[in-house]
Amino acid sequence: MSDNAPTQPLRTPVWQAIATTLRAEISEGRYLPGDRLPTEAQMAARFGVNRHTVRHALSALIDDGLVRTRRGAGAFVAARPTDYPIGARVRFHENLLAAGRKPEKRRLSIECRAATPGEARALSIAPGDPVCAYHGLSLADGSPIAVFESVFPLDRTPRIDGFLAETSSVTEALARAGLADYTRASTRLTAVRADVTQALHLHLREGDPLLRSTGVNVDMGGHPVEYGRTWFAGDRVTLTLEM
Repeated sequence: MSDNAPTQPLRTPVWQAIATTLRAEISEGRYLPGDRLPTEAQMAARFGVNRHTVRHALSALIDDGLVRTRRGAGAFVAARPTDYPIGARVRFHENLLAAGRKPEKRRLSIECRAATPGEARALSIAPGDPVCAYHGLSLADGSPIAVFESVFPLDRTPRIDGFLAETSSVTEALARAGLADYTRASTRLTAVRADVTQALHLHLREGDPLLRSTGVNVDMGGHPVEYGRTWFAGDRVTLTLEM
């Protein structure tokens, strides 16, 4: 064979070209964090390939952390991790605004009930004492990042159930209950797996990794006023401990 014979041009695998196109469209903002991508069938029709090729392209984006899938729901653009500092003063809205994200809280439920033994120990009250339990969903730029439960002793935070019904901000609700300031007394971080309801709220799969933060906030006299547990989506939040 002649040394001058033309060589065959290198060909980019079709799945790789599709992944490159989708990556560019995500980077350009055509698909935003939390957006659902077109179905495999729709993308197969768009690119003129079979669904296996589309699946291969999506797998590459999943490996890169750009896309996540939810069983039975499809593929979604993954949100970029949110920096979330945990220190003496943990304020959801302030933390997200400082990270350049738009904070939002959605109320799931508010109930007044008797304290469990564990809640009573954390809040330094007697088991069975009245508490207000506030369940909600935390979002950054419209994408869910955590589910939470906050428990308040009603004798130290009077009428907080009504205040929480009027505002999604715990800080504002505590201020209306007479607590102008409070600080974090303790924080414990634990790796856990998402249960089915947490997975539904966070657009995850059951069993996906979560990071659970358990903390107690106290008033200026050192009395516990909030016992909170927050389950963060492990791939959407970077927790930073501040000393």
